Amino acid sequence: MDIQPISLTSHGDSRGMLVALEQERNVPFPIRRVYYLFATTPDVHRGRHAHRRLNQLAIAVRGRVTFLLDDGGGPVEVVLDDPTKGLLLGAMVWRDLYDFSDDCVLMVLADQHYDPDDYITDYDDFLREARGGKRVEGVAGW
Repeated sequence: MDIQPISLTSHGDSRGMLVALEQERNVPFPIRRVYYLFATTPDVHRGRHAHRRLNQLAIAVRGRVTFLLDDGGGPVEVVLDDPTKGLLLGAMVWRDLYDFSDDCVLMVLADQHYDPDDYITDYDDFLREARGGKRVEGVAGW
């Protein structure tokens, strides 16, 4: 599965902490778009789609969120709850985000501008496209 944990270096002292995000350094792609989710409730789901080409880096800058990820070979669950840890999501990974803490702020950096044609919003369509008629072996571990 094209997912990877990314450790982010924090710098700080008694005044507070700072994490710098730099394209093609600790963000392994050119940054074309940044957005963030907040004021979600624990009972909602976000995402529920995959991207054909887009790569993203997700960081829970505050709070906690759970990702259910699938590349067609079976699901993997990942919890983001540390602002010094990012989750790199490659293309063709289905994502379902849920179990948001009340204070969650999830920031996402993307390597492409918004393109509605890049989205696959039906899970069955995603599975057909992801598998492409190929035999799928096991689930990649986190």
